[in-house]
Amino acid sequence: MPMPWTYRQASREWRAFLDDVRDWTGLETDNLAYTAIQGVLQTFRRRLTPVQGIAFADVLPAVPRAIFVQGWDIGAPPVPFGTRADWQAEARALRPDHNLTPDSAVEATARALWRQVNHTDLTRVLDRLGPGATAFWSVPGGDPADLAARIV
Repeated sequence: MPMPWTYRQASREWRAFLDDVRDWTGLETDNLAYTAIQGVLQTFRRRLTPVQGIAFADVLPAVPRAIFVQGWDIGAPPVPFGTRADWQAEARALRPDHNLTPDSAVEATARALWRQVNHTDLTRVLDRLGPGATAFWSVPGGDPADLAARIV
């Protein structure tokens, strides 16, 4: 079997993902964008069981996949999905003394994700995870052309 694209091109995919989040949030550094991404991924992860989380992680590019699973307390019970405002607040709560994550971080991370994944695979997983997961990764008012998967 050939090496999966996401492993062969992990650095290029990550750079594109990180740049997208930086651009859409207006954050000035890679470190700030990374904290926003990590906060968003952990916020989503807290709402899933380990089985659900692995199914989601399987459709992610290599580096976001690693960020998503790193440090996961798989014994913690999932929390309710709540609202977009809840997700934004939770993403900002990661490392609060060093976190400048804006309210747009969830949407910006969702935009970057859609641009990096196979839409059929992500949609299939989100449908299995339910309406809360679908809402989390939605991009309200997003232009489908802007969200199209791209090869970096």
